[in-house]
Amino acid sequence: MDARLLDILVCPICKANLEYRKIESELICKPCKLAFPVRDDIPVMLEDEARHLDVDAA
Repeated sequence: MDARLLDILVCPICKANLEYRKIESELICKPCKLAFPVRDDIPVMLEDEARHLDVDAA
């Protein structure tokens, strides 16, 4: 995933910064407790595609 893209991407819901987890291939929004998938190096920033995180996982 391109580092420059990571610098400008924010959560589409709350506008918080996102954390990239390479192993899971996800962008994590800690305030919303959502994980947005990254498919073929393209972030899927749709709320319907996001996975809800457990309280401990965020």
